[in-house]
Amino acid sequence: MGEAVSLNKFISDTGYCSRREADELIRAGRVLLNGELARPGNRYSDGDEVEVDGSIVTPQQKEKPVYLVFNKPVGITTTTEEQVAGNIISFIGYPKRIFPIGRLDKDSEGLIFLTNDGDIVNKMLRAGNTHEKEYVVKVNKPLAPGFAEKMAAGIPLSEGRTLPCKVTVTGRQTFRITLVQGLNRQIRRMVEYLGYMAMALQRVRVMHVKLDKLPVGKWRHLSDAEQHQLFEALKTSDGSAKRKAKRSYGVRSEKMEKRPGLKKDAAPKPAPRSAPKADQAPAAHKPKKKADKVPGRPPGKAAAKVPAKGSYKAFRGRRK
Repeated sequence: MGEAVSLNKFISDTGYCSRREADELIRAGRVLLNGELARPGNRYSDGDEVEVDGSIVTPQQKEKPVYLVFNKPVGITTTTEEQVAGNIISFIGYPKRIFPIGRLDKDSEGLIFLTNDGDIVNKMLRAGNTHEKEYVVKVNKPLAPGFAEKMAAGIPLSEGRTLPCKVTVTGRQTFRITLVQGLNRQIRRMVEYLGYMAMALQRVRVMHVKLDKLPVGKWRHLSDAEQHQLFEALKTSDGSAKRKAKRSYGVRSEKMEKRPGLKKDAAPKPAPRSAPKADQAPAAHKPKKKADKVPGRPPGKAAAKVPAKGSYKAFRGRRK
């Protein structure tokens, strides 16, 4: 395997689980490294022995990557914990170990990816607010005029105002919404803020992959073309891609907001100091106060600044 890698990456690379789930297993004390309880930050080197829940995990266990598209029904929980009733893994019953990419509420249905490729899970989760997710939503009463505009502009939630999004009303009580972020139960909380309740919520698209006619409760493999497009999209999932996505949704960067002249309510610049008027005497020049003489210090040399307690310089001075 070559040089040492982080323990969570090693576990993820074997296809056992995602890197994030590996971190959770390590923190829960369910991972041993060479017979000792593993800790966050541990690294794996060739020859090390890794156990997860009493089972040896080896690099040879890694299999051909699997990428599934699943139409999750309402009532199924997005978790790999198979002791949880109605968990997504037991429902699908795939012959190889797989895990979901991201989450979809138990009360929601629709498209979700599953895979045994820990690297792609990490890349997609790290990409953050750059990938579109489209939903069809039905609420409990007719939509009032201006509903779409209010939703699209962003709704204040406990985490802050949601990013601007695309909203299209499709019926008296239905609309489509495309987000580039995924806060917990975000759409349900957004409509509740406006006085509605989401009665049905279905995710119909993630990035370029659409649900189309895949029946509820069924899954299919990601096509070669879809895989290629997915990998190409993940190559650009860096900071610049995030900024580009935010700009396309009408979000101004924080740096731009702080630049002088961009804010309407910015305070005016202070007027430059003017020269004294002819009939106004210039302020008297105050002579500099001489420093008190300290025994042992050469004349004219300023006193050394005493470093604050606890600072590195203070610590370094005590060591001399």
